[in-house]
Amino acid sequence: MAETPKFTPILLGSDFNVYGMARSLYELYHQPVKAFASIQLAPTRFTKVVDLELIPGFSEDPVWIDSMRKLKERYRDHKEPVILIGCGDGYAELIAKHKDELSDVFVCPYIDYDLLKTLNNKERFYKVCDKYGLPYPKTRTISKEEHDSQTVVEQPFDYPVALKPTNSVEWLDVHFEGRKKAFRIQSREEFDRVLDAAYANGYKSDFILQDFIPGDDSNMRVLNAYVDQHHHVKMMCLGHPLLEDPAPSAIGNYVAILPEYNEAIYKQIKDFLEKIEFTGYANFDMKYDVRDDTFKLFEINLRQGRSSFFVTLNGYNLADWVVKDYVKQDLVDQPTVYGNKDESKHALWLGVPVKVFKKYARENADKDRALELIRAGRYGTTYQYSHDMNLKRWALIKWMNHNYSKNFDRYFAENKG
Repeated sequence: MAETPKFTPILLGSDFNVYGMARSLYELYHQPVKAFASIQLAPTRFTKVVDLELIPGFSEDPVWIDSMRKLKERYRDHKEPVILIGCGDGYAELIAKHKDELSDVFVCPYIDYDLLKTLNNKERFYKVCDKYGLPYPKTRTISKEEHDSQTVVEQPFDYPVALKPTNSVEWLDVHFEGRKKAFRIQSREEFDRVLDAAYANGYKSDFILQDFIPGDDSNMRVLNAYVDQHHHVKMMCLGHPLLEDPAPSAIGNYVAILPEYNEAIYKQIKDFLEKIEFTGYANFDMKYDVRDDTFKLFEINLRQGRSSFFVTLNGYNLADWVVKDYVKQDLVDQPTVYGNKDESKHALWLGVPVKVFKKYARENADKDRALELIRAGRYGTTYQYSHDMNLKRWALIKWMNHNYSKNFDRYFAENKG
């Protein structure tokens, strides 16, 4: 029999991240989870797990804070804790920005806004990495002023190079032909064309230009952590991505993750999070550099990610940590959980159909291990949940899987080959 929840969770968003958190909660309590968003996205359609309420314009201020003030009145007399969980960069930033105003009604498990603005900007994050001795790729920053005032912007690295917008929230509103979430630039001509198009179409922040770390997707690692309200790391779960989405708007999104255990990475990130007095969920992307035998950090996301259900899949229910922290308050004396030490409990997380993984993942020992888990039935996805299935959702999942297959066939050779 499911435990009766003694709190109310509220999720912000309607994407895979929201569904993953809602499913994690549903597996514990067997009750739908309330969510608010500006638009309806496919992962949360035709589901009994998410009770979604749409508010047009909810993704930005002033509509967001005006709406949250109304929600405060709705939940003000709630006897049990109401936990606010932003499932996206924009929502996490908005909660942190208005945390002081919201905290009399809502539990807001987020860092202060000033620290958030330091960490969610790649340029400032790398300065923090320097301070705490965390390795990251060789980097050069390009500003709009520099681009506008120079005929040729200096490019100090050999091609290919990685090019990424520093402001991921602002980048969501920038559109032009050839736009990608991040770029692997192959030539000077392509480099100039991307910069020109981005700044001509409204982007105002800086770009990060980086030395491209050699190797395919299987050199990546992703780490999810939960840090309690006293700034102590309570859970860490490391994943080894084997494949990424090649579609331009989704480059960098993992679609296959093998659980992994690495004491050195765990210790390094734990020390960092506790020294900066972090709170809440953190998600790190890094890549192994064979040239100097280090894992170099790309970024920290100040929320759980769209692939973070791999944590729940491997036995460390992602949503339960914030409940233990703020509702049950039983994390204080608990030691840190370092995930995935027991290989007999490993499960492969997939964001694409098995046939896509088999066709496109690089042939190596890690893929062989993943295929073993598939044959043993020890794998799963975020969105395909046996306790949340009906004819409409089944058809939606078929359509989503068809699109994944089509996108890999179309874009893999160009962007990931």
